[in-house]
Amino acid sequence: MAAERYTFGMEFLSCDPSTGETVYTRPGWSVDRLQQAISRLRQHQHAWRGRPIDERVARIRRLGELIEANVDRLAPVITLEVGKLIHEARAELEKTARLCHYYADLAPTLLQPQTIPTSASRSGVSFEPLGLVFAVMPWNYPVWQALRFAVPALAAGNGCLLKPAPTVPQSTALLLELMQEAGIPVFDVAWIDVDAVEAAIAGCDAVAFTGSTRTGRLIASLAGKHIKKTVLELGGSNPVLILRDADLATAAQECAMSRFRDAGQSCNAAKRLIVVPEIADDFLQAFMAEVTRLTPGDPRQPGTTLAPLHRADLRDQLHDQVTDACRHGARCLSGGQVPDGPGFYYPATVLDHVSPACRIYHEEAFGPAASILRAENEADAVRLANDTPFGLGAAVYSQDLPRAERLARDIEAGSVFINRHTSSDLRLPFGGVKASGYGRELSEFGLYEFVNVKTFWQR
Repeated sequence: MAAERYTFGMEFLSCDPSTGETVYTRPGWSVDRLQQAISRLRQHQHAWRGRPIDERVARIRRLGELIEANVDRLAPVITLEVGKLIHEARAELEKTARLCHYYADLAPTLLQPQTIPTSASRSGVSFEPLGLVFAVMPWNYPVWQALRFAVPALAAGNGCLLKPAPTVPQSTALLLELMQEAGIPVFDVAWIDVDAVEAAIAGCDAVAFTGSTRTGRLIASLAGKHIKKTVLELGGSNPVLILRDADLATAAQECAMSRFRDAGQSCNAAKRLIVVPEIADDFLQAFMAEVTRLTPGDPRQPGTTLAPLHRADLRDQLHDQVTDACRHGARCLSGGQVPDGPGFYYPATVLDHVSPACRIYHEEAFGPAASILRAENEADAVRLANDTPFGLGAAVYSQDLPRAERLARDIEAGSVFINRHTSSDLRLPFGGVKASGYGRELSEFGLYEFVNVKTFWQR
């Protein structure tokens, strides 16, 4: 649809997930306002790409310092809007600051032109910015997700336009304030409705999206229509294989931490725990001991270890998946009931004997519900791991490292961790395969996603 058909943007609204109360609203943009922002960003980006890279990364480093200095100011806002535990909000910000310093160190070397021997007197490649990168980002990590795409893109000389989730306007506004204080004029926030997304895609040069597979398909189709480069980081239903020689105490502790941190609302969290017969009952006993220690409550309080879900509808969707699993033969070992009282709380839920008859076997569970899948043997465990439309992360627990590595190579995922919970590391590429998307963020691979790798050849 043409941009002229859109008149006003949506309202952005913060709701405290621990109480259900609305705490902040702000109006959205008109499409005219969007077009003005794109035009202004283009002017700034033309100057930004011409600045020495050392100057660009100095401002990115300054952004990291500002985030570090403002953790106590930003973390409570993230907790208020997202609902995550206060220490999880602080950890998000600290990791984001490290991201800024990482690319400030890395980019000047990796973005230098490279000489490649050919028959020419001089030939090679240079790394030029694409222009403006438009990003549609989710609510669960409002600062980390936004800067995970933006920092390497900015270092490469691009401008960035962020459409945040409509439920995190305060976190986003504070991030924009720090960008401006750091002297980065080529980052702006598009306060637009979903109906204006195509206009933004058409006006920019590349697209980054993190979110559901369903929305990712729509974003990719619009980007394809306008021939824009895309990176998609979509959902995950990440398997964890616990083999017969695993350290069960470590596996149980890390699986519980990975599954229930951020109230289970992380794309790369452990979600399907696949156990072989020899250790199934022992692992489950150890895992349940970890689960029973979780304490739901106010995410601002230090004693709380299980946060509320972000929205009421997300809790409803998760509960529907749990109810469906129980109807189709899964055993609910804990949780599984919507609690009374205010807020969007849901208990730590463990479903044993999850089978293909259950929706949760095939769908991503975005909340505090762990699925136990019982494999016949190790080969069957790999089959179950791959029997999903997703392919983001996975983990294998075994003390036989050569065997664990062989099995890991057979798992269809963007990353596989051995004897460690699924996670992300600044130095390693992050992304998925299958319905979990394509392209990579982080590491040097993330730095090269939004550049024109330009060949030069001189006789």
